[in-house]
Amino acid sequence: MSERELLRRTAEIAADFLDSLDERPVWPPASVEELRRELGGPLPAEPVDPLVVIEELTVNADPGVVAIPGGRYFGFVIGGSLPAALAADWLTSAWDQNAGLVVCGPAAAVVEEVAGEWLKQLFGLPPATSFAFVTGCQMAHVTCLAAARHAVLERAGWDVERNGLSGAPRIRVFVGGKRHVTVDRALRLLGLGSESTVAVSVDDQGRMRPEALEVALAQHEGPAIVCAQAGEVNTGAFDALPEIAEIARAAGAWLHVDGAFGLWAAASPALRHLVEAVAEADSWATDAHKWLNVPYDCGLAFVAHQDAHRAAMAMTAEYLVAGPDAARNQMDWTPEFSRRARGLTVYAALRSLGTSGVAELVERCCRHAMRFAEELGRLPGCEILNEVVLNQVLLRFGDDEMTHAVLEAVQQSGEAWMSGTTWDGRFAIRISVSNWRTSDEDVTRTVAAFQRSVAAAG
Repeated sequence: MSERELLRRTAEIAADFLDSLDERPVWPPASVEELRRELGGPLPAEPVDPLVVIEELTVNADPGVVAIPGGRYFGFVIGGSLPAALAADWLTSAWDQNAGLVVCGPAAAVVEEVAGEWLKQLFGLPPATSFAFVTGCQMAHVTCLAAARHAVLERAGWDVERNGLSGAPRIRVFVGGKRHVTVDRALRLLGLGSESTVAVSVDDQGRMRPEALEVALAQHEGPAIVCAQAGEVNTGAFDALPEIAEIARAAGAWLHVDGAFGLWAAASPALRHLVEAVAEADSWATDAHKWLNVPYDCGLAFVAHQDAHRAAMAMTAEYLVAGPDAARNQMDWTPEFSRRARGLTVYAALRSLGTSGVAELVERCCRHAMRFAEELGRLPGCEILNEVVLNQVLLRFGDDEMTHAVLEAVQQSGEAWMSGTTWDGRFAIRISVSNWRTSDEDVTRTVAAFQRSVAAAG
């Protein structure tokens, strides 16, 4: 079989999977043990025909594939893949460009430049902001906070890239009590450690209290970084960015914004007020594989101070070819040398949607979330725990035992899937609406699954 025929058959298999999303169980039927048995075994001693490999992989893996791209998957604030982004992802693999140096892929480099500029316009960030396409929001935090580390230590007279952290002035990082764990891991990877953080108290929605931040900063002398949040992972709540930006600026602190999914509110005229003053920050981290609905492996880092960003990331060697004049070598802005040309999927998604399409996608998901809160809130014993300001709905039924039972019944039904969480010491259910495919009918089917599960558990 030719390579063309192999790829054609693979495309058929992929299309069949997408066509099955409305009917297949959202959570797959196979156990981990069953998958190990079917997919495992010794490495073949001899080559196997590529078509046989793909056909057998499809048969053996399909029972363990979660219907994440479907409209009734509501777990972990992750969306599906837009058609244009999925197609561009296939081209990304076929073209196989190394998007680290311009000379390894000029088109990939230029597409990334264009997509980066479009994103800055969409989010309302300062024109001089630099950007990086990385693997996810985790590495976006690492990239942004590396730039922050450089800048705050440079102001203190310390060159961290040359001297390291041993003997450096101590940096304090002021974070909300409900910050996402990726911020803590980024600080760990950057050598700052958990002892560098000062947890600032939050309100009942997980929003950092500006007055508490002001008091905490006043008690500290030396380099400081403030990490604010645009979209708390359970409630969707936004920190008071105008007040926090003013407080951070007065204290001479670097302000970083974790906008993993919430930064996309800036793309919607109806929701933009939630990120008022976001442009006054020094860095921003978000995910394109969340609300832009591109395939995984696509985080976005933005830094208002290009010199700090480049100083933290750039490096060179004799064998590296710089490329044409005025070209932007992507590896100067990211933690990686060899990189997937992930800007292609973002470019395709943005071109296919336009600014109005991005806004409509975000607003539609938020309308679905509001409907979930209204209809589920009428079920016996249901308590909606959050102010539904975005795409997150946090709820529980009576006590922990009842909530566990309802969630497990919905998950096992295969009709929908969402995750459990703990909020203020109590077990809760978290519904995250982030997928372009989610329809009114998907919401109706999911509400019905909850109705059946509540009746059975009661």
